[in-house]
Amino acid sequence: MDTEIKVTYRNPTEDDAKNIVDFYNLVGGETTYLSFEENEYPLNVKEVKELIINTNHQINSTILLALINGKIIGIGTVSSGNKVKSKHCGELGIVVTEKFQSIGIGKEIIYQLLTWAKSNGVTTKIQLDTRVDNKKAVKLYKKFGFKIEGKLENTTIIEGKYYDLYVMGLML
Repeated sequence: MDTEIKVTYRNPTEDDAKNIVDFYNLVGGETTYLSFEENEYPLNVKEVKELIINTNHQINSTILLALINGKIIGIGTVSSGNKVKSKHCGELGIVVTEKFQSIGIGKEIIYQLLTWAKSNGVTTKIQLDTRVDNKKAVKLYKKFGFKIEGKLENTTIIEGKYYDLYVMGLML
């Protein structure tokens, strides 16, 4: 990674809500690998503020921002429920803006999220889904030990073409 680029990583506060919505609406237009398009992020600023508050009160869920000069360039999440039978399992989500991909930011976000998950006393499994054709992401997840646990066929449609998703998992 370029030594002049200083990336900081931190959990969000309520004050970050608008920037988080703006970031997701931007990256939705940069890639077809997300589940939403540009300006189609499903939460508004108020809902993201509530999400941040709720996440901060859950021991088994977290949000991690990657920033350069205070600007969000990546977000990673682990989202878990509170049901006794499934609260050990967290869903990983990660996105890095196109300009800052392939320089190790995604790798660092995943590393920090997995380190957090191993230490929270609840999470013992991380799962995710990613498009089968997202070879770069699949390769990165496998480097961390994720295994393909299944394939969901025809789950995404883009301009009339169907795409399959891998379900991947990692026991911590």
